[in-house]
Amino acid sequence: MDLKQIRYFIMACEMRSLSRAAEVLGLSQPSLSRQIQLLEAELRHHLLARTGRGVEPTPAGLRFLAHAKALDALAQHARQDMRAYASTTQDKVRLGMPHRVARRLAPQIVQAFRRQHPDAALTLAEGLSSEMNEWLVKDRVDLALLYDPPPSTLVRFESVYREDLVLAYGKSCQPAPPPRVRARDLGSYPLVLPSAPNTIRALVDKTCRDLDVVLDIAAEVDVVHTILETMTQDSLYTILPRSALHDMPGQSYLVCSEIVDPIIMNNLTLATPMRHPLPALVEATAAIIRGLDMRQLFI
Repeated sequence: MDLKQIRYFIMACEMRSLSRAAEVLGLSQPSLSRQIQLLEAELRHHLLARTGRGVEPTPAGLRFLAHAKALDALAQHARQDMRAYASTTQDKVRLGMPHRVARRLAPQIVQAFRRQHPDAALTLAEGLSSEMNEWLVKDRVDLALLYDPPPSTLVRFESVYREDLVLAYGKSCQPAPPPRVRARDLGSYPLVLPSAPNTIRALVDKTCRDLDVVLDIAAEVDVVHTILETMTQDSLYTILPRSALHDMPGQSYLVCSEIVDPIIMNNLTLATPMRHPLPALVEATAAIIRGLDMRQLFI
């Protein structure tokens, strides 16, 4: 059996969609379908069944999925072991982080890493949380920090910090919201928010959907700095993590109100591939991250 075909099958089962799996794997959908058909021909069983929403593993597919994951894990372990064996003079670990998290945490992580592992190298990659998740699956990074990831059987997630979201606006905004704004009243404010599938937008949308609240979206802007710059206009508001108010110099014109009933919290997670054991240097880097004083760094 072809190990790539096995990984393609696992990804199709994970995503429950051939088109989404093909996108993550960097393939065309016909190419992915062809590889899975070849795997089915070799095994003499249909492994996937099409549904109205995508694909689902057949009973035979579910049976093979357990074997596929074991084979994939063994192949990943062999690859990591050989990399470690080949790296006799210098080890390297690749860490992915969202841009805002990198600005706050990267200096502390790099300093601790150099102090503890002077003969090793740390590579930092920045991107969106959704990109970090895909990079882990594609083995482009060894571990990552990302916000509010969807459940996955390919990646292990560990919460490292939670922060409340606030309603932010300019000091001259009239009428000024009260110090505490109920989530059910968020529809009263014209908002500038990131577009989906941004994690902040997903959290806000889910909360408001549960409360039957229709948001007034004045604009969709995907860069936090640009969103904050739009707050100089008196009539606009945004929702973002409390610490983001301090991410740009000279933001004294911005204030915020707490969002309550319910409080909306994001979740920064440490993500690693779902395989055992992780390389020692990756585990050591994860330990550095766990040891950071997140509350202090996100003030």
